[in-house]
Amino acid sequence: MTNPAVALTIAGSDSGGGAGIQADLKTFAAHRVFGTSVITALTAQNTIGVRGISAVGPAFVGAQLDAVLGDLPVAAVKTGMLATPETVALVATYAPRLPGLVVDPVLVASSGDRLFTRDAERAYLDLLFPHAAVVTPNLREASVLLGREVVDVDDAIKAATDLAVYGSRCVVVKGGHLRGSAEAVDVVWHDGQVEVLTAPWIDTANNHGTGCTFAAATAARLALGQPLADALRGAKQYVHEALSRSAGWSLGAGHGPLSWGPFD
Repeated sequence: MTNPAVALTIAGSDSGGGAGIQADLKTFAAHRVFGTSVITALTAQNTIGVRGISAVGPAFVGAQLDAVLGDLPVAAVKTGMLATPETVALVATYAPRLPGLVVDPVLVASSGDRLFTRDAERAYLDLLFPHAAVVTPNLREASVLLGREVVDVDDAIKAATDLAVYGSRCVVVKGGHLRGSAEAVDVVWHDGQVEVLTAPWIDTANNHGTGCTFAAATAARLALGQPLADALRGAKQYVHEALSRSAGWSLGAGHGPLSWGPFD
């Protein structure tokens, strides 16, 4: 009997099921990876927006991490919303025990509002990014982290290069619908080289959890032993397929969820 690969998500709970822990575990399962979780915050949210956030105390986040890491052979880890600077700092102390670390710095709500203080943003840059195999900010998060607007492909290339200075081995600036592009574009900086990943643009409002899904799919593929470059390309294709399959859904009154496969 062969055991499944194990991945861990450290993130917030989405009561609407479209993003966060829920999206991550669905994505792991779609890749036939056994998913484990550490919950950093509870949210009251749906397809329309976030109504409230209740952070889990760092001590209990640590207790969850100890429980999972002390028993299960975690092969890759994805972080999402870490909620407070203290939790970012705590997770950074566990980093030597977190293989294949994919850091998705959830800092900005879909409305464009910043969720956390500048202290949390600095904690990501200074404490967590140096330990990451890959970091995956979207355009708004890259803009917040760098203190300047990132809107087109040239901006995203410069942003990925500048964020790499903080120590991650790879940076993906998730572009979505970048200005001047008719495709869904993600910019990848890896070992000093830049690659632009593209997929046909899907015109749908069912895009809640796209960033979480990309990062979780990357972690799942790393857990399965794929090289990082292959994992990123595969995650990009997975998200495209998930968007395509849910494009016609009508779940909720706002931005609906993605489908979750498996798609083979």
